[in-house]
Amino acid sequence: MSGFIRFIPMNDEQYDRFEQRSLVDYAEDKIQAGTWTVEEAPERARESFGKYLPKRLDTPHAHLYMLMYSDTDVVESQEEAGYIWFNITDSAQGKEAFLLDILVYDSYQGRGLGTLAMGALEQEARRLGAVRIGLHVFGHNERALHVYRKSGYRVTDIQMSKEI
Repeated sequence: MSGFIRFIPMNDEQYDRFEQRSLVDYAEDKIQAGTWTVEEAPERARESFGKYLPKRLDTPHAHLYMLMYSDTDVVESQEEAGYIWFNITDSAQGKEAFLLDILVYDSYQGRGLGTLAMGALEQEARRLGAVRIGLHVFGHNERALHVYRKSGYRVTDIQMSKEI
């Protein structure tokens, strides 16, 4: 793995693309996890976005960035490689970042960018005063589980179910 990931704040056009893709991906994950039906998933995903991003890019405590990749430290050569969304809130232990969505575009998969992005998240969260980063990952998302474990995350809670 080599290269650099930088976080660049999303603009309105990038937010629209992020929201469109994220809504579909989130609905599909919830369907695959067995939490939502195919029929209800699109509306429930929109309701979730309305709750967590009521003011879109201007939502307090929400941090939305494009993942910009470059194989050198030259800013001019960076390419849009995905996006990331996390919130920062106060907890009993201090400020906590919570990762809500991250995506490395398919054309950038398998190059270590997920791990680079998680390192950049740690730096940005620390810069914003966070002392911890939390996240949720769907059990069927083996690729994400691998990246999170590789990045030093540990399981803190497991929810399981069985179809009968």
